Formats: sequence, structure tokens, C-alpha cells
Amino acid sequence: MVDADGRAEVMVAEARKAFFVMFAFVALVWLVQVANAADGYDLSRDHGVVPGETDSLPALLSAPLLHWSWAHIEANSGPLFVFGFLAAYRGVTRFLGLTLLVALTSGMAVWLFERGGVDTVGASGLVFGYFGYVVVRGLFDRHLIDTLIGVVMAASFAYLLTVAVPGTPGVSWLGHLGGLAGGILGAWLFRERGKRRASGGGGGVPSAAPASGSEGSSGAASPRADLHKELRDLGLE
Repeated sequence: MVDADGRAEVMVAEARKAFFVMFAFVALVWLVQVANAADGYDLSRDHGVVPGETDSLPALLSAPLLHWSWAHIEANSGPLFVFGFLAAYRGVTRFLGLTLLVALTSGMAVWLFERGGVDTVGASGLVFGYFGYVVVRGLFDRHLIDTLIGVVMAASFAYLLTVAVPGTPGVSWLGHLGGLAGGILGAWLFRERGKRRASGGGGGVPSAAPASGSEGSSGAASPRADLHKELRDLGLE
């Protein structure tokens, strides 16, 4: 029980850290927007992703911080915070790697496949990346709670996928699609390898026989034992 309490404390600490990281990130995006609007949106014109132009490749990292209007940033801020928090609450370090990956895949999708010399900016690529990551992370990590969160998010926000398909007017659907692909790729790249094997008993050596009436002794745990473990990790049992 001590181990379960320790895991719960670590999870709460990571969730608190994730909250402040996302709060600071969204605040940064708004501060950049204030400077951008005051400058007539020259920052968006100078640091957006322009398809096929090598000079705009550094903008793969700056474009997610920029927007074209107050309505643009308002539409992105809520989903950015919610999905970003859910993506970060199990580990901020892994989240930072995910953010870099999604920014690159979203920006490169625009740089490689978009047509015309339009500057593309906005945090929506990150939003779609975090969304994709949250939806599938539990499957790759074999984590029950994260899988349930993914199911709820997928059911609640499935409409987002309608702006990640060809022909969506007024938005960079390529940036959305590239971000979504990056989030799913990130869920696989940053998965918790060997977590379940490490949590089993005896270093892989099978026990002689399970104790009578005991639930989830060494070896493969039952689904109910997995559920109890997840609930203990969250401090719900």
C-alpha cells in the first residue's frame, strides 16, 4: 500500500507541474499575441511557415506561438490548455519532447504539401497533436485510466477531425493533419516500455503457486487486479 501511495503522490506532483507548465505556455502565447497585434501582425508575416521556402524552416518552431487575430487565439487557447494538460500530467519531460515532435510534423506537412505563398501560423497543430496523443496513449502504455480518458476525449471531440480533412475552407487542414499524425507517433515513441513487465513480481521468475484467495499474485494480473491498481494509483481506493 505504501508503494501505491507513493505512486499517487508522484502522479499528483506531475499533474500539478503539468498545470503550471500549460498555464505558463498559454500565457506566453497570449503575450506574443499582444506584441504581434501591436505590430500589425508583422510577426506572423515574418515568422510563419511558407510552403517550399527554405528560409521559413526555422518558423516550424515559432509558428505555433503566433496567430492572425484575437478570434484565432481565443479559439485555440481552451483546447490547447485542456489537451496539453492531459498530455503532460504523466510526465512533463515526455510532454516537451512530444511538443517538439508535433510542431515539426505539423509544420512540415504545411511546408511540403501546402500550395501558395501563404504564411501559416497558429497553435492548432499542437492542439491536434495533443488530442491524438491523449486518445491513443493509453493503448500504447497499456494504462487503463489513460485508455478511458482517450475514449472520452475521442467521443467528446470527434468533431475536431472535420477540420483535418481536405477541402476545409479557411484553415490549414494540412497543419491539423500533420499535428494529429505527430501526436499518434509520439504516443508510440514515448510509450512506457516494459512498464507492465517491470511491475510484475520476481524479475520474470514464475512463483511456485498463487496463494489461496489472493488476487493478482506474480504472473499475469487479472483485469480486475489491473483496475484496482489504477484506482490505487489515483488515490481512489
